[in-house]
Amino acid sequence: MVLNSVDKMIQLQKHTANIRNICILAHVDHGKTTLADCLISSNGIISSRLAGKLRYMDSREDEQIRGITMKSSAISLHYTTGNEEYLINLIDSPGHVDFSSEVSTAVRICDGCIIVVDAVEGVCPQTQAVLRQAWLENIRPVLVINKIDRLIVELKFTPQEAYSHLKNILEQINALTGTLFTSKVLEERAERETESQVNTTSEPGDQVYDWSTGLEDVDDSQLYFSPEQGNVVFTSAIDGWGFGIEHFAKIYSQKIGIKKEVLLKTLWGDYYINMKAKKIMKVDQAKGKKPLFVQLILENIWSLYDAVLKKDKEKIDKIVTSLGLKIGAREARHSDPKVQINAICSQWLPISHAVLPMVCQKLPSPLDITSERVEKLMCTGSQTFDTLPPETQALKAAFMKCGSEDTAPVIIFVSKMFAIDAKALPQNKPRPLTQEEIAQRRERARQRHAEKLAATQGQVPLESTQGGAALETSPQEESKGDEPEVESAAPHPVPQEDNSRESFIAFARVFSGVARRGKKIFVLGPKYSPVEFLQRVPLGFSAPLEDLPPVPHMASCTLENLYLLMGKELEELEEVPPGNVLGIGGLQDFVLKSATLCSVPSCPPFIPLNFEATPIVRVAVEPKHPSEMPQLVKGMKLLNQADPCVQVLIQETGEHVLVTAGEVHLQRCLDDLRERFAKIHISVSEPIIPFRETITKPPKVDMVNEEIGRQQKVAVIHQTKEDQSRIPEGIQVDSDGLITITTPNKLATLSVRAMPLPEEVTQILEENSDLIRSLELLTSSLNEGRDIQMIHQKTQEKIGEFKGKLEQHLTGRKWRNVVDQIWSFGPRKCGPNILVNRSEDFQNSVWTGPAGRDSKEASRFRDFGNSIVSGFQLATLSGPMCEEPLMGVCFVLEKWDLNMVEEQGASDHLNQEQSDLVGDRQEQDKACPSGGENQEQQDGHSGPFEKRTSQKGEPLVLDCYGPLSGQLIATMKEACRYALQVKPQRLVAAMYTCDIMATSDVLGRVYAVLSKREGRVLQEEMKEGTDMFIIKAVVPVAESFGFADEIRKRTSGLASPQLVFSHWEVIPSDPFWVPTTEEEYLHFGEKADSENQARKYMNAVRKRKGLYVEEKIVEHAEKQRTLSKNK
Repeated sequence: MVLNSVDKMIQLQKHTANIRNICILAHVDHGKTTLADCLISSNGIISSRLAGKLRYMDSREDEQIRGITMKSSAISLHYTTGNEEYLINLIDSPGHVDFSSEVSTAVRICDGCIIVVDAVEGVCPQTQAVLRQAWLENIRPVLVINKIDRLIVELKFTPQEAYSHLKNILEQINALTGTLFTSKVLEERAERETESQVNTTSEPGDQVYDWSTGLEDVDDSQLYFSPEQGNVVFTSAIDGWGFGIEHFAKIYSQKIGIKKEVLLKTLWGDYYINMKAKKIMKVDQAKGKKPLFVQLILENIWSLYDAVLKKDKEKIDKIVTSLGLKIGAREARHSDPKVQINAICSQWLPISHAVLPMVCQKLPSPLDITSERVEKLMCTGSQTFDTLPPETQALKAAFMKCGSEDTAPVIIFVSKMFAIDAKALPQNKPRPLTQEEIAQRRERARQRHAEKLAATQGQVPLESTQGGAALETSPQEESKGDEPEVESAAPHPVPQEDNSRESFIAFARVFSGVARRGKKIFVLGPKYSPVEFLQRVPLGFSAPLEDLPPVPHMASCTLENLYLLMGKELEELEEVPPGNVLGIGGLQDFVLKSATLCSVPSCPPFIPLNFEATPIVRVAVEPKHPSEMPQLVKGMKLLNQADPCVQVLIQETGEHVLVTAGEVHLQRCLDDLRERFAKIHISVSEPIIPFRETITKPPKVDMVNEEIGRQQKVAVIHQTKEDQSRIPEGIQVDSDGLITITTPNKLATLSVRAMPLPEEVTQILEENSDLIRSLELLTSSLNEGRDIQMIHQKTQEKIGEFKGKLEQHLTGRKWRNVVDQIWSFGPRKCGPNILVNRSEDFQNSVWTGPAGRDSKEASRFRDFGNSIVSGFQLATLSGPMCEEPLMGVCFVLEKWDLNMVEEQGASDHLNQEQSDLVGDRQEQDKACPSGGENQEQQDGHSGPFEKRTSQKGEPLVLDCYGPLSGQLIATMKEACRYALQVKPQRLVAAMYTCDIMATSDVLGRVYAVLSKREGRVLQEEMKEGTDMFIIKAVVPVAESFGFADEIRKRTSGLASPQLVFSHWEVIPSDPFWVPTTEEEYLHFGEKADSENQARKYMNAVRKRKGLYVEEKIVEHAEKQRTLSKNK
């Protein structure tokens, strides 16, 4: 195929039915970019000889060096079959786990995807992840099994072994798809069940629950991959060949004379051919027969490889002539067999002839978008499609129709912003000059030259300089008069700063309507609600966009430049019809990372992208020269916009922090900051490792596994006494850890206890943080007496379900009624800690809002209650060990005494008289006026909590904003901290799951690295038919830096790990532990020489935060000698 002009592409874009938007998904190094190269070379954009070596879609320098893709990029290809012409928008995506956010952005704007699987490695962890992402976005996959040449060259399989190996891989992938499908069917069924239960209340015992019932009725034949369905292709992208069964069915139906339809069904599977009877039979009837796939397909490929690798020239010539191919003399004489194989196979079985027809036939066009997917995209949060306003529901038809008429609403989704050098934009590129322009320029140069000569021959130098200046300016004036073509031929040099700036292009897709240059359009933020707009603006508004009232999370902008994405090249377009992928320029001030653009404001923002990887690796960044701080801040803003996954924050300490998904991602972000966005030298801190703090149940055994019994009791008590000395005087501590503390002005007393939450409960709280946030919003609006907005029924059901789950796990005597008494969650009102209110005077629950004995009293308690909650939020945000957030702790407010407040107010005069008696005359003189003043104030303000009291002669305000509220916050925070410190404290570390593929001979070294870094192996299994082992382990994030490099070095590159953040895990050792019993002294020595891991982490965090660290600067003084003594 020839390289197509832009005009051809523009023409193809209009036929929506013949557009295919696809992305290539796979595990890292399974051959996505090489496959993309082969498909691009079929369009003549690159040479077929360079396919696989050029890696055209990897346009960044670091991608080429590392050999992995780091960002998703798009290219448009043209494919003709028969009289049908197709436009294929191909998006290449990264396979490395650190860049899985780029996969999410690619999957959102596609309708189908190619899953690539390495024939040797089979299904890997990232294959599962990308399949799941494709499944969540409702896009249809097709399968490419790549690197089949490795089965021949590396593993040296026979065709029969290769066939059974390929069958295994197919089964694994289909099993994966099956689990995703089953879970979806059962989920839908469970939803239907609950709905029907709400509608009809049946007698208990009527229903017999059978899980599998939903599965029989659902058609899943389209779902699985199988070669006879035509959705599997076998390829070797590096050698440039690939085939589907259809190709061979066509050839053999002519040769053998068996119908093509029959061959299509039997070429894959256990069928063999009886040549005498010209019949195809099942293998069972005659053992030892080769299946058709082996006999007719694989053996031919194997014999070709065999001939080329053994350099059997006669056989090669025979094969080439029988296939009717022409091999160039250069390839035929080449010493590298790979070149010969590529030359023969890329003509015999060109990869694009196998993959592109499969894409066109098996993957849907934008017109075939399912209503299920549309509804899913339009429903954000916990909404269902039925609850959206009717104007919004009407847009579903526009989505399904993909209409390009002027009345159709324009809906575009921007999935990410990517930075590009401003010089690379088509409008800034110098374009070739036409003949007339060249002639004009030549003429102008001649004139200028003649004038210069005349000036130099003139006598007066002053005049000549003036003349020169005039001449200098004249060509420019002249050019201004010319037609604009000349002007654009070579753009004026921009100032240096602008020239090197980054320009942002939005990576987007048109879902409906035609995107035209200069069109005004709304940009909808993720929190925008069409309901709110329709409430503010009357129906059928005809006002221009500028006159609309301001609506939150909505801005309007103009589509400035539209581009056709061609890998690293961009081509300008005037308009883009629906169903196409495009680049949009000029949105950087309106869109941060992703957004929905729409011409009608009744469109809801699309559901946010779901990212597989959680950003967890934090580093603090600062410029080498403090004067360059503004550049760094600006650079970090740009980086934040250019990367879908990175987070940029300024911590309370004032540090600028980058949060990234892993080490490779971090490295890329830092390189970008240095070289592209900030262009300054930066210094980067050690990674900031996140920890959490928690408490546990008191241990039953000590550090040497002896039961804590009688003789150790003495030592343990001795230790707890030391612990108690950490708590200042004036705070009462009960034996069971209840802390009673009074505010500094002695007016209120709080009793708080801390208890560890069961692990399951912590997990439930973490998973439902969004739900908790909406619950807290609801409660706060109840508290403030505002009209609560109509809470959605689905959300109510979810809240009820969440409460039920908590009740189910919080059982037993000490957790009785706890769920109903939950007052708040923390930190930030949605974290994995809870505050329980057991005070009798005032019941406040997060589920129902406040309730008290007496309305006046309730209001007083409520106003001070906010202070208590704030104290709890502060306490959970930074724990006592190393100021890290808490996790899995339940604080119980047992008693809350505000009686002193009333007494103080009521017995004002009494106090005054007593102070008169005790104090001397001078004090009495001072006190009298203040007493009178106080009386007046009290009369002036009648209100339950606005009583004022005089203490030591100064008036003390006791309203909810007075000093007492602040003291309550501080006291509550202290109480929570001391309640934690009387319990056994533990650090909680973030953990990665680590998948390592290694050969058996380097297994020992992998284990050595894992154990050195506190890793724990969960399972290891051998891959069938290979000598590869798959090891699953967990490694603390704190130990993971440099882990991948170390494993690669130790195993000479034979093993490479994939790290994904998995969960939080309590570190079992006590950071404050010291040996106390004889056995512990014997085992650990006086200083506990073996390093305590939890203490090491704790001290590292404390040092970083500038907190006090208990350590000796000089440990062994006698070892230090001065050098002068040794002379």
